Amino acid sequence: MEPSEPSVSTGIEHVPLLAGDTGFTVVAIVLTVGVLGTIGLLVRRRRGRRSNVPRRRDEPDTPVTDRERVLSMLSENGGRIKQAEIVDSVDWSKAKVSRLLAELEADGEITKLRLGRENLICKPGSEPAASRSNPRSGDDS
Repeated sequence: MEPSEPSVSTGIEHVPLLAGDTGFTVVAIVLTVGVLGTIGLLVRRRRGRRSNVPRRRDEPDTPVTDRERVLSMLSENGGRIKQAEIVDSVDWSKAKVSRLLAELEADGEITKLRLGRENLICKPGSEPAASRSNPRSGDDS
C-alpha cells in the first residue's frame, strides 16, 4: 500500500463562484468594489460641496447674479477690495473675475486702480485720496 498524503480542505471547492479560476474572479470582484467605491466618493463629495456650505443669516435664499455678488463683497469691505481677494472668495477663474470687473468698470459701477502688481477695486467715491485727480485752481505757482 502506498501511503496517502494528508489532504487539507480549504472550503473553496464548495463555493461554485470561486471553484474555477479564482484569480480572475478575485480580480473582478476587487475591481468592481473599487469602481463602485470611487463613484460613491465622487457623488458624496459633489453633494457635500453644495450642502455643507454654511449660509450666512443675511444671505437671501434667492440666487444673486455674479455682478451683485461682487458689488456686495465691495460694500462689505468698505467700498474697496483687492481683485485677488475677490478671486479667492469665489469659485471662478481669474479670467472670469477680470471680465466681470471690466464690465462693471465700463458701466461706471466700480473703478479699478493699479497698485504695483495688484488691482484695487473701489466703489466710485471710495478711492484712496491720493488716487483722485485734483484739478488745480488756475494758478501755476
